[in-house]
Amino acid sequence: MPRDRPAPDLPEPLAPLIDSHTHLDACGATDAASVAEIVDRAERVGVGRVVTVADDLAAARFAVDAANWDPRVYAATAIHPTRANVLDDATKAEIERLAGDPRTVAVGETGLDYYWPGKLEGCATVEEQVEGFRWHIDLAKRLRKPLMIHNREADHDLLAVLLDEGAPETVIFHCFSSDANMAMACVEEGYVLSFSGTVSFRNARELHEAAKLVPDDQLIVETDAPFLTPHPFRGAPNEPYCLPYTVRALAHTRGQDPLELAQASTATARRVYRI
Repeated sequence: MPRDRPAPDLPEPLAPLIDSHTHLDACGATDAASVAEIVDRAERVGVGRVVTVADDLAAARFAVDAANWDPRVYAATAIHPTRANVLDDATKAEIERLAGDPRTVAVGETGLDYYWPGKLEGCATVEEQVEGFRWHIDLAKRLRKPLMIHNREADHDLLAVLLDEGAPETVIFHCFSSDANMAMACVEEGYVLSFSGTVSFRNARELHEAAKLVPDDQLIVETDAPFLTPHPFRGAPNEPYCLPYTVRALAHTRGQDPLELAQASTATARRVYRI
């Protein structure tokens, strides 16, 4: 994670907010005290709860630990699609155990990533990703928990797998980054779209158009920290406390009052995650 710029100043508070997708371990948290420090900083600007998300087995264990250390933290556990080639029986059993923890509110992040195969050494093949995605869909349905999706350059195939398997009751597209056509397809299926700092980027014109189409009750917000720091802080480290910057940018794009959007997205997140 590049850290060639200083961390952003704390934004003007905007409450209530829930960071629906962050990575506290990648933000530097290692124990209960460091988790509390990051969440305290977020709470000072109105971000009262966070969902910390796993992309491998170690991160899944940490996410559940963090959620049990601090009542403001919830977990989502899965194996990232680029790592789907590690899903042997033992790993599946451990992910299933962690996903079943009462503090785990979603199975994720899982899905399909067509950008990295052939570029990233050891990356799971498309076939391995599809197999892993199908397994996570089944797990979410068996546990009756939301499915949190990572989608990169795989719109058509991802929707096809969901249709073929039968989607869980609740599906969340984390860091939605597709166009208006994909947004409408997801909205029509009843899926929830989560917007990150990318919606603040000035060159993200297709994403801006997509963001205008999502009803309040199918929209949540996230940082994906420490990644995707919102404009004008790209290149600086991201944390959950930066969420108000993204919400204000998203509200501007949608022609919406920021406080109204904060309240609506929080109500949706509470309903989706049952928190």
